[in-house]
Amino acid sequence: MTVDYIIPLADSRASLAVAGGKGASLARLAAAGLPVPDGFHITTAAYQQFVWENNLQSHILGTLIEVDLATPATLETASQQIKELFIHSPIPAEVAGAIAKAYDELPEEYPAVAVRSSATAEDLPDLSFAGQQESFLNIEGVDEVLGAVKRCWASLWTARAIGYRARNQIDSRDLSLAVVVQRMVPADAAGVMFTANPVTGQRDQAVINAAWGLGEAIVAGEVTPDVLMVEKHSGRILEREVSDKKIMTGRMKDGTVTLPVPDKLRRIPVLDDRKAAELVELGVKIEELYGAPTDIEWTLVDGKFSIVQARPITALPKETLPAPSEWPMPDPKGRYLRTSIIDFMPDPLSPLFATMGLRALNAGFVRLSRYIGGSDAAFLGESFFTINGYAYLKANYSAGEWWWMLSRMLPSFPRMLRDGIPHWRDEARPAYLKTLERWRSVPLFDLAPEEILSAVDDVLEAAVDLIGSLMAGTMGASAGSEGLFTNIYNKLAMRPEDPPAPTFLMGYDSVPIQAEKSLYDLAMWCRERQELVAYLLGTPTEQLIGQLEKEQPPLGIGESDWYEWQSRFKLHLEKFGHIIYDLDFSKPLPLNDPTPMLESCKMYLRGEGTDPHERQRRLAERRQMAVQDLRARLKGLRGKIVRKALSWAQTLAEVREDGIADIGLGYPLLRRMLLELGERFFRAGAVEQANDIFWLTEEEVRLAVKKLKHHEPQESRVDEIRERKMKWQAEKRVTPPAQLPPSKTYMGFNIESFMAFDEGSQVGGSLKGMGASPGRVTATACVLHGPQDFDKMQAGGVLVAPITTPAWTPLFAMASAIVTDVGGPLSHGSIVAREYGIPAVLGTGVATRRIQSGQVVTVDGDRGMVILPNGDKSNE
Repeated sequence: MTVDYIIPLADSRASLAVAGGKGASLARLAAAGLPVPDGFHITTAAYQQFVWENNLQSHILGTLIEVDLATPATLETASQQIKELFIHSPIPAEVAGAIAKAYDELPEEYPAVAVRSSATAEDLPDLSFAGQQESFLNIEGVDEVLGAVKRCWASLWTARAIGYRARNQIDSRDLSLAVVVQRMVPADAAGVMFTANPVTGQRDQAVINAAWGLGEAIVAGEVTPDVLMVEKHSGRILEREVSDKKIMTGRMKDGTVTLPVPDKLRRIPVLDDRKAAELVELGVKIEELYGAPTDIEWTLVDGKFSIVQARPITALPKETLPAPSEWPMPDPKGRYLRTSIIDFMPDPLSPLFATMGLRALNAGFVRLSRYIGGSDAAFLGESFFTINGYAYLKANYSAGEWWWMLSRMLPSFPRMLRDGIPHWRDEARPAYLKTLERWRSVPLFDLAPEEILSAVDDVLEAAVDLIGSLMAGTMGASAGSEGLFTNIYNKLAMRPEDPPAPTFLMGYDSVPIQAEKSLYDLAMWCRERQELVAYLLGTPTEQLIGQLEKEQPPLGIGESDWYEWQSRFKLHLEKFGHIIYDLDFSKPLPLNDPTPMLESCKMYLRGEGTDPHERQRRLAERRQMAVQDLRARLKGLRGKIVRKALSWAQTLAEVREDGIADIGLGYPLLRRMLLELGERFFRAGAVEQANDIFWLTEEEVRLAVKKLKHHEPQESRVDEIRERKMKWQAEKRVTPPAQLPPSKTYMGFNIESFMAFDEGSQVGGSLKGMGASPGRVTATACVLHGPQDFDKMQAGGVLVAPITTPAWTPLFAMASAIVTDVGGPLSHGSIVAREYGIPAVLGTGVATRRIQSGQVVTVDGDRGMVILPNGDKSNE
């Protein structure tokens, strides 16, 4: 049987096993007629013959036994020992003869060639192995080629190659190396092209790096190349960066040399628009050949391109779209604010909530107008809009709409203030619970799709009516009452030695505080069981969540302790797991992701944090003492005014957090119903997974339900959903303006103290915000973008978040200060921060973008400032 040590470059036998990854790729390109420099393959059989005749395999494997990845020096030692073996071993005569013959048959006498390594574990779908083996350029003569081939074989065992394979668990016993010998292209310019954007993942863009001379300077990172971003289908240049290219790689005898770029070439483009479009056209052909985005090495000589390598791009990010830069308003003459209930929608909305959720909220506003003003205000049915995916509240009204509000709403204010809490407590909340009870008793699998959708409508309407009652009776009134009491107290009652106004409104046993006490009590129960404590503290939270559902207790934990722990934690979830992180029902609940609860429990187990029972008791005592003193010393009209304002503020403060926590009472059921529909859509082929229902619009959901009802085939929404997810990611990268158009006033009133700061106003080494809780702390920042980051919170860190809702409360026990993008002095974050006695600066607009986790920042709650690292401290 004849062994082929040499095969032509375009030979169909040039597989991965025979010609290595680089060789197989070049053979594929050459066979397709693409401009690849001519040459030949030295197959893996040649390497294997070399190793076998010189008895090298046992020596190689014996040397590798001593390698320890934790000790880099062992990699270098092993590599050097193997290299010495290769250098002092002769190439078998029949192999050397075959190589010499193939080289002599190339055109010209003693042509310059590139001798390039091509490993069998190279350019794989998930691992590129880029730079692991070596190449040698501008090699002339048979003896020089043979020497370069041996050096290529030895490069299979460089320290970096040995370490790379070991880290990626690639078996070294069956490795072989092929070598590609190609005619050297005396390139005028060279570079790399990606047929997809390697940063954003966009498949409709190609990115080109280009420099003068050979491509080695780019690959080695020795030169800053020109960078071009090109639209693939048209060849249009989207972006161009022309760099100052100081050096280039040139040819010298038996190798390459670094040379200075001539002054006249340093700052001019390597590729003009026409040549860039021509290169991208080649790239598209190669991408079609591979069926995937590719990483291509190219050269240019005498105006003609050559392709010297191509491989699928590994680790290409998920495709994203450009972040929006314009904020087109639905009504160009309108006015839109991100305030009020919008605070609970910090992210771009899911398509389903943006259509179904906002539609329900708009309809709820109309029903609310009936309760407030005695008649439907149809214009309030267009209160909520989305702009670049973010929710906005319309704030401009016609003369007739203003007349309705002044004639109907304004006279109702006294009744709203009087009846707001009873309406929430005695009507909206019971109606919500009654709706939930009705649908909880019906097994979802027994319902037809249209019945599930009807149930979704019922639950959503009840939830929205609860939100309306909160906005009319507690949330807005709470803000107003606290502000009114603070002003009256400061002007009519407060003495220098008296406590600040918030003291009178703290220490109530709200639902979020009850949730914290429940976790503390659970931790105290655990602390009496040392094996359980050791397991909980020593196990990653993600693993703990999975273990919660398992009946078998972990090794070393008694069955009774484990079952009791499971029971107690599940009871906590049942009672408090509905408290929302976000009004958008597509977002998981604590019930779905109990990470913050477990992290808080661990904190208490480590002996950190404060006893919430004791803290609440202390705050309640301070409140009661302050009230007693105030009532005892204030008499007459002044005393009556202060007591009336205090009574109103306290009544609302006691129930405000409970009302917000109640919003999510129906969310577990609502999500279950929607996910059941999503599962049926999945089985019908409309979506890739049940959770994708949240990426459909309400109209698409209703159409899909209709088709299920009539047993009609479903239209696949897979491509649309992928596009929407990319769009959502792009929208998430921008900070939505607090007002459109931007303004510091509304109807002549300064509203800066109630709105988040805009991104454009945050410059320099500090961030402006609203001082919501006094004090000053310097500590390490923990930037949490949502529940998925809760495990990153560290005890004593500054909690930096888009916004905090009652579901975030367990993290306050770990934080030394609070900073948010959204929120004001009367939002949840400020109330809870004051309860905990930690400084808070809210409504900075950009904190989660300007601050990085691990940075040390100073939070000044008195001045409403966050001082960034190396920030301007002149005003401190």
